[in-house]
Amino acid sequence: MKDPTRPSPDALLRTARRAARGALKIFLGAAPGVGKTYEMLSEGAARSSAGMDVVLAIVETHGRAETEALVAPLETIPRRSINYRGQALTEMDIDAVLERRPQLALVDELAHSNVDGSRHPKRWQDIVELLDAGINVYTTLNIQHVESLNDVVASFTHVRVRETVPDSVLEDAEIEVVDIPPDELIERLKDGKVYIPAEATRALGHFFSKANLSALREMALRRAAQTVDRQMLEHLDASATPGTFAAGERVLVALNELPGGEALVRTTKRLADALHAPWTAVFIETPRAETFDDAAKARLAATLRLAGGLGATIVTVPAESVIAGLRAQVAAMRATQLVIGKTRRSWWFELRHGSVVTTMLREAGGLAIHVIPATGEVAASRPQRVRGDDEGPIVYLYVAGLVALTTALARLVLPLVGVGAIDLIYLLPVIVAARRYGLRPGLAAGVMAALAFNFFFLSPIYTFTIGEPQSVLTFIVLLGIAAFISRLTGDMRSRATIGVRGARENAALAAFAQALTRVSDAHHTAETICEEVAGLLDVNTVLLAESDGQLGVIATSAGAAPLTPVDRAAADWSLKRGEEAGYGTATLNGSDWQFHPLKTSLGVLAVLGIARSDGGEPVPSDRAVLLSTLVGQASLAQERLRLERETRQLSVLEERDRLRVALLSSIGHDLRTPLTAVRAAIERIAADHPGSPATPVARAEVDRLQRFLDNLLSMLRLDSGALTPASEAIDLTDAVGAARRDLGDLLRDKRIALDVPVNLPLVRADPLLLHHVLINLLANSVQHAGSAGIVTIEGRRDAGKVTLTVRDDGPGLEPGSDVRIFDMFVSGTGTDRSGGSGLGLAIVKGFAAAMGVGVTARTHTEGGAAFTLSFGDLVEVDGG
Repeated sequence: MKDPTRPSPDALLRTARRAARGALKIFLGAAPGVGKTYEMLSEGAARSSAGMDVVLAIVETHGRAETEALVAPLETIPRRSINYRGQALTEMDIDAVLERRPQLALVDELAHSNVDGSRHPKRWQDIVELLDAGINVYTTLNIQHVESLNDVVASFTHVRVRETVPDSVLEDAEIEVVDIPPDELIERLKDGKVYIPAEATRALGHFFSKANLSALREMALRRAAQTVDRQMLEHLDASATPGTFAAGERVLVALNELPGGEALVRTTKRLADALHAPWTAVFIETPRAETFDDAAKARLAATLRLAGGLGATIVTVPAESVIAGLRAQVAAMRATQLVIGKTRRSWWFELRHGSVVTTMLREAGGLAIHVIPATGEVAASRPQRVRGDDEGPIVYLYVAGLVALTTALARLVLPLVGVGAIDLIYLLPVIVAARRYGLRPGLAAGVMAALAFNFFFLSPIYTFTIGEPQSVLTFIVLLGIAAFISRLTGDMRSRATIGVRGARENAALAAFAQALTRVSDAHHTAETICEEVAGLLDVNTVLLAESDGQLGVIATSAGAAPLTPVDRAAADWSLKRGEEAGYGTATLNGSDWQFHPLKTSLGVLAVLGIARSDGGEPVPSDRAVLLSTLVGQASLAQERLRLERETRQLSVLEERDRLRVALLSSIGHDLRTPLTAVRAAIERIAADHPGSPATPVARAEVDRLQRFLDNLLSMLRLDSGALTPASEAIDLTDAVGAARRDLGDLLRDKRIALDVPVNLPLVRADPLLLHHVLINLLANSVQHAGSAGIVTIEGRRDAGKVTLTVRDDGPGLEPGSDVRIFDMFVSGTGTDRSGGSGLGLAIVKGFAAAMGVGVTARTHTEGGAAFTLSFGDLVEVDGG
């Protein structure tokens, strides 16, 4: 336990480390569009005007005029060009910034992923390098990119953000929340100040709904408050400033071995939730804890387990007394709310140990104390005696022998020292007995020593009668000193036992962490976890994880019994719910095993089961914190393995994708030249043999091959991110007419039913991309409809949007293929759905997404496949 009257060494070390680095300031927002970049540039410009050396390392203005106006006066570091898949992309030139070495660098978008070929894969790593070089940095971040909040954001937005920033980056940063109300942000979206109108319309219906924005706003404000509170506490620890400083609530609940602990924990959980505050459950481990019987230990273990399951931080504090330990814990965590249970104790107990509630109320100061009456009766059973290694009747014979030897020694030295010094010699057996065997043998030694001193040395000797008044006082003092020394030595022995156990557990945890770092594959890691946990807790262990949808055993400790169906059900529950299950819990407690989920930022990756061979409590109360730490380290090991595996898979996929792109690009370009020669040859043959029936067939096949090559090259451009749509107002009637003209040979002798009203509003889209989309949809439907089939093109206005549907009268789509049909190289029934390249509909989907146009596929109620384009960005014209 740290001393609150002295500066914290850890806090001083962190302060010194920060002083040697640059300062980081993060402009944190709930969502894009709140003005983070604008605020960063404004403050950077103000710093520059005040004389600070400020450079703009990288910024994304997104074409906003007001943002670009702030960029102009600032010195800008040129970006570094990187060749990626044949395209020249730009990133921040970190070497140029380091060489320029400004006082302050403005670096936009902290969560950005750098292009392959950059020094670091993530921009936050670039910023860390700048900070290490002593350069101050301003940057921007949205709350959904914080690693620890990623799952929470995905749970209500249904959008998984892949670019995340570790929480450690935010720990030493100054955070400024850039905040605007959700209604104002929604208006900005509608006005096109955040996204182009088509994207803004989709965003308002999904990620940027008012409910989502309100939740994200609350998360941003709360995360900033937590950071400020933590930094304030760290400063207070570094300066040893006393006081609670209740800027943020911090709740502490004191637990003990008595009945009613569960109600105390639940009350504290409700209080912490109401205050939106973190909470800690503490057990003060005094020498009296060694006297707990099995029932008391079981109650304490259950209470601590419940607190941990409800989200509390579990702390065990060794101390001489409950009051001293609780006082130290309150000061250490600067708690603002303390919850204590009030039990009915005897006056004799309170006289010996003091009243915790009364003492804490008297010393409360700025601490709010909640006293909760106990719901259960204090057990009437006597505490267990703490015996020595071999305490029993033989021990008291040994103590009597020590007193006898001391008496013999005293008789020998009596002529030399006199009777007045003999009483000091009798303290020797008391100290030895108390040190070796504990309090009770020490007290017995004290009584025996006092009686022996009286019998052999106080007149009249050889009787237990005391003849002189001063001898009575000597006898009483000797007995009192013996009792005091016995009690003091016994307490020191108990505290030493607790200290040795703590040191042993810390060493074991360090060894466990080192053992995990030495293994790098899943099987050996699982075996290490099971073996180490089994050895440290003296239990049987099993580790389970899900593979191919089935929960299976990865590793077990030696001698572990096989799992029953009830055990597996409890393990499955723990994996899916992320909660403890099995023996001693509230779920499937008929199991012989107790299962603990290994929670990580990636979810629950595995389940650790523990059980005792004798069927007893798997983890006693004094090992609850140790188990929690072991589970945490095992979780980190599993997370490391998962991330390493995903990184390897990602590398393989990237290499495979690079080869695929190179191959397709080579094929596309190599076929273009011979295809041009074939087209020219066909035209010469047609000129020499007019009217030949083979000429239209040859032209149609060449056109089909040309469309395939165009689709292939367009898909490569789309895949590499080289497409930049140019939005223009387009008349769908003209767009459909242009597509029909370019497909003249293919559509010749085909039945086309055109139903596109001329009074439809204009839509905003890229003319070239929309032309490719319509050509692919028409070609797909014409060939699927057959020689006698009809292709219908329908345009409609519906609820603020315009839809264009291309429908054939063929057999329709295969069941369940309405989404998969748009994947690259996926074929269904008909042209791109059967025997085609599998690129046409992927082109449709990709180009439509690039333009902000929705596209869906379905089987029409009247038969045939229907593909619908949805345009949300409309341009109204007079009479439209």
